[in-house]
Formats: sequence, structure tokens, C-alpha cells
Amino acid sequence: MSERFELGRQIRTQVLGEEAVRRRLDEADAFNRDFQELVTEYCWGAGWGRTALSRRDRSLMNLGMLSALNRPEEFELHVGAALKNGVTPEELQDALIQVAIYCGIPAGVEAFRITSRVLKEQARAAGKADGP
Repeated sequence: MSERFELGRQIRTQVLGEEAVRRRLDEADAFNRDFQELVTEYCWGAGWGRTALSRRDRSLMNLGMLSALNRPEEFELHVGAALKNGVTPEELQDALIQVAIYCGIPAGVEAFRITSRVLKEQARAAGKADGP
């Protein structure tokens, strides 16, 4: 594999976690393997591998774009990544208000619903009674 692919796999694993990368990349089948390799090299290596923006900033941008594009499964994945990249629940809240203003209330409703669920799941996993 290329150096950019290896960088992409490393970043993808750091941001999404080993299990998520394994599910998407290592367990890819003959039909989607080439696509997963492309995503790893192009999105994660060539995109996330750049250094002018922090991972935190990229996470916030992704959440806005995924909301606008109505991609709830990818949005949910990237909420967890944003938290891992240092985005706070308060920052998520402000970002999602921006989403609602600029992308429409339905996009905001969906984004808040998904983010609330992720925050509650993470709080339960951490042994807390409930999310924020």
C-alpha cells in the first residue's frame, strides 16, 4: 500500500477507533474493498493528513456538512469522532444551532437527536447515569 494509504489508516484509526476501521476496511468484501481503500487513502490520508486545520476543526466542519447532506449514519460516526478530537458538548450544541439556522430546522432536529443519543451512550459507557 502507499504511504498516503498508511497515513490515512493511522489517522482513521485514531479518529474513529480500531473497531470502526476494522469493520470498514479489514472486513471489506470483494465488492467494496477498492472503495474502502480509496476512502482511506483519499479522505483520511490526503484530506485529514493535511496539517493546516486541527482534527477538532475538521470534525466540526464534517458535522456541518454531513447535517446539510442528510447523512445520519455518517453524522453519528463523526459525533463520536468529534468528541474524541476534543469537541465539547457545549461546542457541539453551538455548532448544531448553526446547522439548524443555515441548513434548516429539520436538519437541526435530526442532528440534535443523534448527538443526544451519542452523548447518552457515551455517558452510560463511562458509568455516568445520563448524558449532559
